[in-house]
Amino acid sequence: MAAIELEGLTKRFGDVVAVDGLDLTVEEGEIFGFLGPNGAGKSTTIDILLDFIRPTGGTATVLGHDAQSDGLTVRNRIGVLPDAYHVYDRLTGRQHVEFAVEMKDAADDPTALLERVRIADAADRKAGGYSKGMRQRLVLAMALVGDPDLLVLDEPSTGLDPNGAREMREIIHEENERGTTVFFSSHIMEQVEAVCDRVAIIDSGRLVAVDTIDGLRNSSETGETLYVSVSELDSAVLERVRRLEGVGSASIEADRLRVSIDGVSKFAALDAIDGVSSVQDFSVVESSLEDLFVRYTTEGQEVEA
Repeated sequence: MAAIELEGLTKRFGDVVAVDGLDLTVEEGEIFGFLGPNGAGKSTTIDILLDFIRPTGGTATVLGHDAQSDGLTVRNRIGVLPDAYHVYDRLTGRQHVEFAVEMKDAADDPTALLERVRIADAADRKAGGYSKGMRQRLVLAMALVGDPDLLVLDEPSTGLDPNGAREMREIIHEENERGTTVFFSSHIMEQVEAVCDRVAIIDSGRLVAVDTIDGLRNSSETGETLYVSVSELDSAVLERVRRLEGVGSASIEADRLRVSIDGVSKFAALDAIDGVSSVQDFSVVESSLEDLFVRYTTEGQEVEA
């Protein structure tokens, strides 16, 4: 059974189409990244999954239940770390989790949940004295009440320092190893690349790509970048390299050629460059998820998923 299944999902706000015929399946047990530029429809899609808003067309199924007609059942089986969360400064961390346990009519041990997110030592401190990272992990502890089958994390690493971001990644992996599916929306590409099994990229409400990160690299001309040292390098050589078949773009960077490959193997590209100026040395760098994101949401407007 799929954890999330969207079929033809559409949401209009007057003349604005926020989500446009979105088809997407998230399998149980995945850590799935949901990416897109501002205004792409990510938050609207998540709001439909949580039944905060209703779609104009199509369906959203969560853990086998219709997100709208069975919204209460869905919410009882998922945990949510929202982007715009709030904690109460005068309540302790333990009191926050106790409240969540009571609201969900669960039998969880608040201390155990705080241990899972690594703030048990601050359980009896008021949340007003918590750091940004501690507040975020407190809200995550509340989301873990009831042992949810699906975690929906909206920008879980925003504003965290490197140590906080690393701890959040580790916690996400640990919860996934417990069998929880994670649906993870973020603007921080390094975090997504570090934790996600697959990613979907949406732009203007439409799905433009869905695959593993390696799969996106393999299907995109931005999959690899060559850094090539040649015997002679000047503007004339650069212009000749730019005109070579299989070269997507070329520039001079630190006395080397920086060449993106378009539709040919790196060896074919190197052979062609060698015909312009003798290749002395080279290195290959895989594109980051950020490179791929830019490719699919700007240059890749015509890419079909």
